[in-house]
Amino acid sequence: MIIALDGPAASGKGTLAKKLAAHYGLGHLDTGALYRAVARDMIDAGKALDDEEAAAGIAQQIDPASLEDPELRTAETGAAASHVAKLKSVRAALVNYQRKFAERPGGAIVEGRDIGTVVCPGADVKIFIEASTKVRAERRHKELVEAGQDISYDEIHAQIAARDELDRSRTISPLVPAADALLLDTSDLGIEAAFKVAIELIETNR
Repeated sequence: MIIALDGPAASGKGTLAKKLAAHYGLGHLDTGALYRAVARDMIDAGKALDDEEAAAGIAQQIDPASLEDPELRTAETGAAASHVAKLKSVRAALVNYQRKFAERPGGAIVEGRDIGTVVCPGADVKIFIEASTKVRAERRHKELVEAGQDISYDEIHAQIAARDELDRSRTISPLVPAADALLLDTSDLGIEAAFKVAIELIETNR
């Protein structure tokens, strides 16, 4: 069974994906971490984020073990990831990685921004998770402050709004719900309530 979870930053899809993976005993892939890893490695190498040749080379050599690096969760890396995600050759390399992961025996929970539309259009269940910009900024600000980062709510709100614009307006694999995606708005839901709704959606539509 392949379950595709798409949605904007801080919509709750990451936490939900992990809980669903544990519940169903499936592998879990945070595809956003792949783009963040490319951005991190580009920055560390002193490369411009629009250097497509360099970014493609890095994307083809992603080390899965590095996807748990706390540096990937910083606001700066997240913002940089939206820039490298616009590069066609980077997306091609990472989509190949993502499809191989999803096609593992038994299936997987794959989360991102174009899973239901591009990566796994034939997924058994597609859920598009959304939440208001205000709520998402509050969540991300709390997460970063608890991680020890000194950043204001207003700065986070502006970064999320900017990422939304980049993700929704890019010509390659923009952030849009698949035509057959089920919508789940988590603005007023805690994680347990959102998890319960997601399970109901999956069981009803698988």
